[in-house]
Amino acid sequence: MMKDSNTPDSMRPKGMFFVFCLIFCCFYSIPFYLRAQTTPLPNGFAHNDYKHPHPLFDALTYGFTNIEADVFLEDTTLVVGHFCPLFRHGHNLENLYLRPLYTRVMQNNGRVYPDYDKPVILMIDIKTKANRTYRELERVLANYSNMLTSYKNGQVTYRAVTVVISGHKPYGMLESEVRRFAFIDEDLRKVFRDSTISNVFSMASCKYSRLLSWDGKGPIPPAQEQRLENFVAIAHRLGTKVRLWASPERRVVWDELLKCGVDLINTDRLAALSGYLNTNPATFAKAN
Repeated sequence: MMKDSNTPDSMRPKGMFFVFCLIFCCFYSIPFYLRAQTTPLPNGFAHNDYKHPHPLFDALTYGFTNIEADVFLEDTTLVVGHFCPLFRHGHNLENLYLRPLYTRVMQNNGRVYPDYDKPVILMIDIKTKANRTYRELERVLANYSNMLTSYKNGQVTYRAVTVVISGHKPYGMLESEVRRFAFIDEDLRKVFRDSTISNVFSMASCKYSRLLSWDGKGPIPPAQEQRLENFVAIAHRLGTKVRLWASPERRVVWDELLKCGVDLINTDRLAALSGYLNTNPATFAKAN
């Protein structure tokens, strides 16, 4: 029995359609961060980054240069999570942040972003006992020393990633070390009292409501604006960046914070803040 010579031709469109659909699905299953042309955002701070669908990579997709992870010490593992991190297998600091950052830095000739020559800040918010957790963190960070900003004998050497500790802070341990790979996020309201150990700090933060009551409705009261500017000026004289966390996620508030010199805009809304900062690159680029 002869084969119908038309059969292959009649089947070919369906076969081609299947191949096209397969290619289409594969393309769009590739994470967006592998395809996007990213503009680094010096003023963007990804708050509680690990809560996003793709920790670290979503923030990098949108160009964030400041990324936060909460950390608990469980035995000898630094587990990432907001509350007691039970049953979070694999959600540790190395797997989610340090190893991917290291791989990226190696691929980009010593930078997190190819065209961004300043350090990206990885904030580690310690949720367990400060000294005990820091000892384990210190051991882990030493494995990534060639990508981390370091302090040694009074000299700071900047590299691709700067680790900043928040939450339970091991002040005494860091202050006494002659060499380390971490710095501290100080309370913005205390920076004027801590100038003698300024080489321990690289950031100064404060909850928005502890400094300001303005919610973005109507103009900011002049006294509150002046108060914010005063604290920012003191922090900047000490060489620290300024961040207010839990601020209202409104453009008018972001406008005012940047106008007053606040370096880092804290957000859970990565796309919204990225879009906002990308439309104001010349006006709002104060962070160093």
